[in-house]
Amino acid sequence: MRKTLLNKGDSQKCDDLRSFLKILEDKKQLLKIRKSVEPRFELAAVASKYSNSHAVLFEKVQKSRMRVVSNILGKRSSFSLAIGAENETNIHSCITSALNNCFKSKKTNVNAPFKENSSKRLADLPIVTHFEKDAGAYITSSVVFAKDEERGNQNASTHRLLLLDDNHLVIRMVEGRHLHRCFLLAKDKGEDLRVSIVVGVHPVISIAAAYQAAYGADELSIANALLNGNLSLTKSTYSRLLIPTFSEIVLEGRILVDRTEEEFMVEALRTYDIKRQQPVFELDRINFRNNAILHDILPGYHEHQLLMGLPVEAKLFEGVKNVVPNTVAVHLTEGGCTWLQSVIQIRKRLEGEPKNAILAAFSSHPSLKMAIVVDDDIDLRNPHAVEYAICTRCQADKGFITIMNAKGSSLDPSSDQLNLLTTKVGIDATATLLKPKERFELAKIPGEDQINLRTYFA
Repeated sequence: MRKTLLNKGDSQKCDDLRSFLKILEDKKQLLKIRKSVEPRFELAAVASKYSNSHAVLFEKVQKSRMRVVSNILGKRSSFSLAIGAENETNIHSCITSALNNCFKSKKTNVNAPFKENSSKRLADLPIVTHFEKDAGAYITSSVVFAKDEERGNQNASTHRLLLLDDNHLVIRMVEGRHLHRCFLLAKDKGEDLRVSIVVGVHPVISIAAAYQAAYGADELSIANALLNGNLSLTKSTYSRLLIPTFSEIVLEGRILVDRTEEEFMVEALRTYDIKRQQPVFELDRINFRNNAILHDILPGYHEHQLLMGLPVEAKLFEGVKNVVPNTVAVHLTEGGCTWLQSVIQIRKRLEGEPKNAILAAFSSHPSLKMAIVVDDDIDLRNPHAVEYAICTRCQADKGFITIMNAKGSSLDPSSDQLNLLTTKVGIDATATLLKPKERFELAKIPGEDQINLRTYFA
């Protein structure tokens, strides 16, 4: 079930980062840092201390008049708040509902607050340097909007941006994904790709942009559905693309077809990504709101992992459930950085179902490296319970599946990162149906759940 987070009278700004920060503040989940902080390392160090507990708003950042916020989606509960889910267990159903009931009509508004200020200098932005060996300072929350010449619509996706100088950023584009395809279509024509890049938006826009939607899908329609049809858009005078009206910061410019530079930084696994030559974005202008807020995602920490993983977790659940209808839940584990390892909970009816679930999981999420299937009496979020299931309900010669030289994640340092090849493992940790169910029953103490220990020490 979904609920409306804001009153109807607040609908004008319900797609606004500031309105979401107000919700977090009211729930005492937002900390405000008034001391001036250095954007090189210090800001990231402070944010890391609250990675999965509080959003942090830095009100004074050295060398910039703008503010910085981090950790706004550092917990599953914050994720639930953002998309309007009743609780964490409803995240998948909310995202799936948005995918199936996209609002095609979106409100348009010419009076966008980001038109209040303009600049030609990237130095005006409080761009953060996070780790000692990063290639430099990075914008980590940018949503890039580009025209898809093949389909005639526009694409939205999230990409990291490395600061080169006052007018240039290196943009990391995963080969084969939608922005890269838009870039190649422009390159085939010998043209630079005009884009609008927004930084500092309501989290559902970032969530929709992070979702690996089918090619040609409209990510803004997904965001609009999650916002109950209240998403307001403004047409960029530079790119002619529709972008969120209440964006904090908008960068307009071109991705150059004839220039690349080396970039690398810490990725979702909190390891350094490999060095690559990537295209360069050339700035035309910056527009920004009064007292603007730059959203910084701390690489490799909870917000980064959840923003990448939870939309894919919902996709993974639907993919597995389509093959094994008695699938109960799917969980991308923290140990797998909410990306590489999943636990799948099913109500087993037939012996072959766990293996079908494993294959469906690998198909639905190509970056997945390990899939573990457990029974519905095993808590799939408890790593001790999952390990127990593997140890007591699985025989390796029957329950393990190994798939060699499969397409995997470019992030995994143990894999062939250049060729995207890895070995995948599936584990059937469900109890066999060939033995009595009682052999695997977890013993229970009658009345244990009703015991109130305080009454014994009064």
